[in-house]
Amino acid sequence: MTHIAKLQSLGLFDARVPRYTSYPAAPVFTGAVGAEFQAEAIRALDPAVPISVYIHVPFCERLCWFCACRTQGTQTLAPVEAYVGTLLQELKLVAAHLPKGVRMGRLHWGGGTPTILTPELIHRLAQAIKAVIPFAEHYEFSVEIDPMMVDEAKIRALSEEGMNRASIGIQDFTDIVQSAIGREQPFEATKACVDMLRHYGVHSLNTDLVYGLPHQNRESLAATIDKVLSLQPDRVAIFGYAHVPWMAKRQKLIDEAVLPNDMERHELANLAARLFTEGGFERIGIDHFARPEDSMAVASRNGKLRRNFQGYVDDECPTLLGIGASSISKFEQGYLQNTAATAAYIKQIEAGELPGYRGHRMTEADRLHGRAIEMIMCDFHLDMPALKARFGDAADDLLQRVAEAERQFAPFVSTEGGSLTIAPEGRALCRMIAKTFDAYETPGARYSQAS
Repeated sequence: MTHIAKLQSLGLFDARVPRYTSYPAAPVFTGAVGAEFQAEAIRALDPAVPISVYIHVPFCERLCWFCACRTQGTQTLAPVEAYVGTLLQELKLVAAHLPKGVRMGRLHWGGGTPTILTPELIHRLAQAIKAVIPFAEHYEFSVEIDPMMVDEAKIRALSEEGMNRASIGIQDFTDIVQSAIGREQPFEATKACVDMLRHYGVHSLNTDLVYGLPHQNRESLAATIDKVLSLQPDRVAIFGYAHVPWMAKRQKLIDEAVLPNDMERHELANLAARLFTEGGFERIGIDHFARPEDSMAVASRNGKLRRNFQGYVDDECPTLLGIGASSISKFEQGYLQNTAATAAYIKQIEAGELPGYRGHRMTEADRLHGRAIEMIMCDFHLDMPALKARFGDAADDLLQRVAEAERQFAPFVSTEGGSLTIAPEGRALCRMIAKTFDAYETPGARYSQAS
């Protein structure tokens, strides 16, 4: 049996499993954990330990058809201005519970399209955040940027407020692919954006691509990657397109007949990995690449790579505080998601209430299983001695799952002393192997495909 045939026989092209950007996965969250938990967790923060902050801006001028994020379209600035006012109100509510002296090690603006904000709104929001949670000495401020929704004045404003990393969405530069996903973005506009960012001192650059898009083939993806390499990014993420029209209604605009099949998707992913590694990047986890000198590559080599709702990160802050509609916080005590619908979120904030509406309170068993899954997702290796050093004899509870993973995914995994290692040729199975260590069943949850 060939290598690909064996992967197929193990269910790679059929399985739908969590992406494990959290453990437990979001479908486990319940309404029993809400605003009261949120206030409790914020009050318990240690001022000596910097936190990460995520700001969600859900608005877009154009709604890309492939996107499954929580976003909404607008052709006027009025709802955006009103939303920023609500973010400022939420920050005041957080400040009422925040211990004095808490600092921000990381700040990330995501969306939606954060660059829909005018320079004036950029300054207003950034200064309000820093007034509540000032930057730590060594901070990172990253922003997701749409090259078609940014100009020099916006980049200047972001730079003045401390942005030092930019993440540019590209997806694919091929015209027919862009037309099929409702996202027109010429390479020339993207390069002009990159040039402006570098002019204003933002030299740390991430680019996001997607494989498995309609009309995409090996030749078109290779041409896109060649153009991306010419931009000289520090990091690249290339995600598999998740076709989930039952969840993201706009995806119904995409013709399923012109989507690559399962085998073609797998070939596209392998092609991208080869071209980026040949281009001087180190492979990070299942879908990221970084230049050897980049902090993410250093973290990966040193066993300090982590995984959260932004994907792979080198962020060592133990707390992620989410601000804005639908954003998710990670505390030592567990996870908390803000009210998802923008209108309901605004109503809750205007009533003077913290916006948390569902979450999960972590148990020690959750932390054990979560760390095991993070090891698999980040390092392709479950280190049993390290787990025993942290969790004691409780780590032995995983031994049966290690043996199960070895039986189910042979010959792509090996075990020794209770530790588990995924062979390079079996890393496409990573999420499926991680699922072996998931103690929760989520009937009715519909996840993206594993490949």
